Amino acid sequence: MDKNKKFVITVNRELGSGGRTVGRKLAERLGVKYFDKALIEGLTKEFNLTVEEIERIKAQKSSWWNEFNMYYKKRYDVLLPLETETVLTTASMIGTEQRILQDLASHESCVVAGRSSFLVFREWPNHLNIFIQAPLEKRIERIMRKRQIGREETIATIEKVDKARETYIKKFVEINPELQSSLQNVSRYDTRNYDLVINMDGLSEDEAVDIIMQYFERCNK
Repeated sequence: MDKNKKFVITVNRELGSGGRTVGRKLAERLGVKYFDKALIEGLTKEFNLTVEEIERIKAQKSSWWNEFNMYYKKRYDVLLPLETETVLTTASMIGTEQRILQDLASHESCVVAGRSSFLVFREWPNHLNIFIQAPLEKRIERIMRKRQIGREETIATIEKVDKARETYIKKFVEINPELQSSLQNVSRYDTRNYDLVINMDGLSEDEAVDIIMQYFERCNK
């Protein structure tokens, strides 16, 4: 990985692990943009995007990148809400997210959180895939504290989100035929998909970022 060229760092994570915060802090430390589900869904709604619409806008509207940057600044100038989960069930929506992420990454270096990004950028030049996990009890405690909900509701939420994210990955593979022969049983929990796996047990988000930065710098020696 060459930090002097455009790069992509993907941060996939378990709900409640603190991985979303790690990704955001990592982007801040590196001085690059941070893309996550909230941004991509907001961008899709803002510009009414589909795969076809992306191509039309790029062809007819040279100011699209400037408009995106304005939207990005507006989106991150306000306090981000707590993470919520929706399940995208259509191939067209998943395909649109994939195209948006790849188009954004083609413009500049970035950190991408979730959205099957370890698959989206699987063949991308100059990329680093990271997975953030945590013990179940730590995940439960974090979600209960942040969302102010009870233990049973928290456990149900974790189970629902874990299942939804695995389903999302399977749908991603379904719409990318070139992946099907080599990734028939793909799972985000398969550590072979990542260059670096971090267990947050006993670590703060800043300490996790320190570990990633050390690894990043070592890759550039």
